[in-house]
Amino acid sequence: MAAPLYVTQSGRLWHAGLILIVTVGLPARGKTHISRALERYLRWLGVKTRVYSLGDYRRKVLGGAKNVPSDYFQTKSPRSEATNALRRRIKTEIEDQIWDFFTVQGGQVVIYDANNGNVKARKECVEKFESKGVHVIFLESLCDQEAIITANIRSVKLSSPDYAGWDADRAVADYWCRIRDQEGVYDTVTADEGPFIKVMNVGERIEVNQIEGYLQTRCCFFLMNIHTRPRTIYFARSGQSLIEHSYKADSDLSPAGWEYAERLKAAVVARRKAAREERKARGEMLAEENPLLIWTSARRRAYHTAWPFVHSGFKVVQKPIMSEINPGVWDGLSTQEAMEIYPDEWERFLADPYAHRAPRAESYHDLSVRLEPVIFELERCQDDLLIIGHASVIRCLLAYLVGLPPNEVPAVEIARGDLVEVTPASYGVVSRAFHFWSGEGRGDSSGQNLYENFAEATSGKGSVLPDSGVNFAADAMNMEREAQEEEGRDKQAKKEMVKRAMSLRGMGSEEGRRSAPQLDRLNDGREGEVGVGGEQAQEGQGDRDRGTSSGEEVLSDLEGKEQGEMRDERAMSIIQI
Repeated sequence: MAAPLYVTQSGRLWHAGLILIVTVGLPARGKTHISRALERYLRWLGVKTRVYSLGDYRRKVLGGAKNVPSDYFQTKSPRSEATNALRRRIKTEIEDQIWDFFTVQGGQVVIYDANNGNVKARKECVEKFESKGVHVIFLESLCDQEAIITANIRSVKLSSPDYAGWDADRAVADYWCRIRDQEGVYDTVTADEGPFIKVMNVGERIEVNQIEGYLQTRCCFFLMNIHTRPRTIYFARSGQSLIEHSYKADSDLSPAGWEYAERLKAAVVARRKAAREERKARGEMLAEENPLLIWTSARRRAYHTAWPFVHSGFKVVQKPIMSEINPGVWDGLSTQEAMEIYPDEWERFLADPYAHRAPRAESYHDLSVRLEPVIFELERCQDDLLIIGHASVIRCLLAYLVGLPPNEVPAVEIARGDLVEVTPASYGVVSRAFHFWSGEGRGDSSGQNLYENFAEATSGKGSVLPDSGVNFAADAMNMEREAQEEEGRDKQAKKEMVKRAMSLRGMGSEEGRRSAPQLDRLNDGREGEVGVGGEQAQEGQGDRDRGTSSGEEVLSDLEGKEQGEMRDERAMSIIQI
């Protein structure tokens, strides 16, 4: 099992050496997407990695398509000497930057993102870098599905400076011409060229040759789990619990926590609708909306926050591996108490908040080790995904997705009541935060974010670097009104459904008899008291499962006057992993 390394001055695995991963493939085969995803993973491992894109550098030097010589991409007839000189200059300059990253900046892995579809060009690259002690691996992306290629063109290439101001259909046709032109001179990588990894249809099949060593095999394993299907990943903290600041209590949600759970569901639904409208306004071709999958930890406050999603028919999966960081002897202590009772531990903690482990506790490094299987499953997941969890877990997963170095993980602010939206894209990820809840449990009297326990808080844990561009709590856009309106619409829909069901039941029709079990499922499972241990959730359940006998009782129940008292067997449909 791999895990993020402790931060060192070198940022290198001493036994892995310098590695240059050279991408190979025709245009629009997902090379850039694969390169950025692999860069993200290697950085999370603690390896100093960077992508150098030949196309990006060419656009930086020349600008948009209007400044590119007409024969720049030409292959069927000779180019002018001026164009050949320009191509050589751009290639030489970016390869000089790669060597500077290895020698001056202390990097260990470079991903050279370019077509490299010519045997002669690849041989020159190998000779240039292997003579300097750099191990070269070819990463070839092959694709024989025209639908995937066209989707890549529309989602990535049309937004590049090459096609600024172009009509979309004309730009797609032009790019297809470029692809057809290069297909005639393209050479696939062969075994006698050296080590390679071939990826077919972005993860459908993978072939390797002469791949050796820990770091190289980790790259292969990662590439077996990625895809390019568009999807969005959401993050939200669990609601307020009855007993906060205690890891051992595993407390249930407070009344405010149950209200928060309903508002969270409304916010996610509203945000998904808004995002679809945004894509439509940009002129994107909208396919069928992705299903929404919800992951939670097995802690009560986390999976109970997902109950409104269960009741609405969404699939919710419990993952015990996603429990929050264990605070050890610091459980239940405030910052001041931790400083006074364990002064030596506190000093060591301030020196390295990421790697320090208090007695009988976990460090953020330990937590990252624990979460690695979640990261691979996150990469495999092709549905939209909502992760309802704890601040420490969300920090680690967000740091992986947005490319933060390990030492910045403990300082990421995640406020309760904010929905973080991350959309993986070919050139990285797009992340935004939306504020949907201002109720009890969000912050203290001074406005500071509240956390489940001391180990979850950011106090004394440094700060995210200013140039990282990640400050979710400070940059959250307000969508509280939209969430409230969506919640109101949901409640009204439930009322109308109950009225119709009661009307049919009163008529005594066959349709009414068929509707009765649905009414019972809507109405079952409330109880008088919320217990910390949850034992009362099972007592007397059989009587409550039979539902109520009058329309007035049903309507009162669905209005949510006692959100904190929801208990029913439907929650058992949450799948445990």
